[in-house]
Amino acid sequence: MNRYECDLLVIGGGLAGFSAALAAAQAGLQVIVLEKTAQTGGSSAMSGGCLAFAGTDLQRAHGIEDSSQLLFDDLVEVGKGECDEALVKLYTDHQLQTYQWLKDNGVVFTDVIEAASGQSVPRVHNVDPADMVRQLQQAALATQQVEVWLHSRARRLLRGDGGRVWGASVERNGEVVDVMARRAVLLASGGFVQDRALIHRFVPQYDNAVFIGGEGNEGDGLRMAWALGADVRDLPYIKGTFGKHPMDEHNHHACLAVYKGAIAVNQEGRRFVDESQSYKLLGDAVMQQSYGVGYQILDQDILLSGDNQVRILDFTRRLEEGLFVEAQTLQQLARLIEVPEDVLLAEVAAYNDAVRQGQTPAFGRQHLVHHHGQLRTIERPPFYAYPSTAAVFGTYCGVIVDRDLHVLDVFGEPITGLLAAGEMIGGFHGAAYMTGSALGKAAVFGRLAGASLGNASEG
Repeated sequence: MNRYECDLLVIGGGLAGFSAALAAAQAGLQVIVLEKTAQTGGSSAMSGGCLAFAGTDLQRAHGIEDSSQLLFDDLVEVGKGECDEALVKLYTDHQLQTYQWLKDNGVVFTDVIEAASGQSVPRVHNVDPADMVRQLQQAALATQQVEVWLHSRARRLLRGDGGRVWGASVERNGEVVDVMARRAVLLASGGFVQDRALIHRFVPQYDNAVFIGGEGNEGDGLRMAWALGADVRDLPYIKGTFGKHPMDEHNHHACLAVYKGAIAVNQEGRRFVDESQSYKLLGDAVMQQSYGVGYQILDQDILLSGDNQVRILDFTRRLEEGLFVEAQTLQQLARLIEVPEDVLLAEVAAYNDAVRQGQTPAFGRQHLVHHHGQLRTIERPPFYAYPSTAAVFGTYCGVIVDRDLHVLDVFGEPITGLLAAGEMIGGFHGAAYMTGSALGKAAVFGRLAGASLGNASEG
């Protein structure tokens, strides 16, 4: 059997994997990146391109005051106290430096998004996600310290007599080879949105949701870690993202008109949730409605308040594509989406009255999104409805790691030689999700994992 050697073996060619590969290469290490599919990028490249950073130059340019402490507080609040605060602190301590590191390595941030889930102030920094991964891959290859193997699937982690992980057995172009990693193996292979059996095992309520993610996200890394006794957390908090059109097969991204002032109603025409919550909690709520579908109801003013540079707020494109249902009156809109006219009119009227009088509408909504934005009425025609269900873009759960990103076993002991980053990690998000924190943690923790190996040898 052929055997290859490197300092760091990275399993997964997404944002976490290439952040680690580049940081390790910059520290002088030799790296092999395994990607099981025909191209790199994975779920990272398919995402909305949002990263949560605090205290940046882009925020200052917009007059936005933010800090690592406020970011920490928001992440813990959104996670409902279920997250690992030490892991959150690791993120917030290193996020600003990671932002600058990404910029230094060619990643272009276009702007700061105002409407985002779980944030006290605007802090979502927008990128072209596929271009971001490509840029980091090119920077890594330019060091001449990194090899990228496509069509290469890690099948098993290899462990020595002392328990140290020293490499992986890899299926590469029909041949099985061993890759030895002198410093560590990094699991950056994402989650398991493409494995419906695992989804059903942990969250059967999402059996009928839409699943969108990298084709390689089948839970390989999780299973390989399990085989070595790795502990996991946050499995009960797998959630879908609200706002996916149930019939649109081309646009994978959620539309979140609720974060600009729309309300969400079910097939019975009734509101069913505080629309300012994390879109993961909105996803839970819509899956409990009839047929797992709701409608975002808005008027012309809310439609025009969208941002065509941001995928989740690009209302104009979706209107042009015929995804919005449009009507001149709410009565006509109710008939078109087949909800009771009297119920929908009464719901919108009650909501508008509360907003006008400065009162809190039903379900406790006080802002457009999280603690940001003033509520607005829905009254200027034409009116629009956006059919919406939940889409599972990521599983947001996984192995438990310590502050050095070592994977821990079920007894809380590090599995020597095994690290994890990105969607593989559990404990960061907790019970819900802040916009930009998935790509953010992939970049921050990937970079930290790779850089740390240049400073100290494993085992």
